[in-house]
Amino acid sequence: MIEKRYLLTDTEVAHFLVQGYHTVESTLPLSVHENIACQLDALPENPGDAILESVPELRQVLDCPAVTGVCHSLMGSDYELKSHRHWHCKQPGDGFMQWHQDSINQRDTRIDRFLALYYPRTVTADMGPTVIVPGTQYRNAPTDRMATYSNFRGQVPLVVPAGTVAVTHHDLWHGTAANRSSARRHMIKFLFRRTRSNTEPTWNHDSESVDSQINWGRTDQMESVAHILSFGNPLGVGGTDQYKERVIRRRCWEQLLGEDE
Repeated sequence: MIEKRYLLTDTEVAHFLVQGYHTVESTLPLSVHENIACQLDALPENPGDAILESVPELRQVLDCPAVTGVCHSLMGSDYELKSHRHWHCKQPGDGFMQWHQDSINQRDTRIDRFLALYYPRTVTADMGPTVIVPGTQYRNAPTDRMATYSNFRGQVPLVVPAGTVAVTHHDLWHGTAANRSSARRHMIKFLFRRTRSNTEPTWNHDSESVDSQINWGRTDQMESVAHILSFGNPLGVGGTDQYKERVIRRRCWEQLLGEDE
């Protein structure tokens, strides 16, 4: 059983639906993460999908309560770790990685697939951090067109402490900055998927957390689920784009509540 203190709150789940990511720091000792990083430094080649076999201690990260609590909250109790996983090693002097969305260019409004990005060592701004664009998980963009883009308003470099795991929506736009430091930057990417639809919420849910009416003048409602799902706007879009995103978020929220049609 997962302790409730490791599960997400309604507010955190709502922010995930709007932003497309949630970061959590592993509860393991820093020595475990440094040991993993040292083993990665010593690998003669990239083992690809076999990274778990090459560095078995990675299983400790996936099984630690802080990480499983996020996974359980967003994917349900029967979530599955897929066979595809990859070690991304950003060497000193490596350039930027172009913007892209993983998998095929066919986006889904269901919350079924997730990436978990693990950083065994602290990532600074000059080490070529992963860069994400919050709110892009519901937007289609052909990869060849994305390759022509530079910076986006609202992009977020994952400058994080050692042991951080960033759980992201599978379709969130992402890339990497150039590594201008003298250090290697490690990231292990894992792919998860939901195995069955929710019949009830799987996080710390308060059934009264969604208000039917929002008082725009009350600052104490800014962090309510209703306000986040309705007015969260990380891309700064307006008009029909924002209305469409509100509908998608509501559908996702209802799916996670177990109200899927």
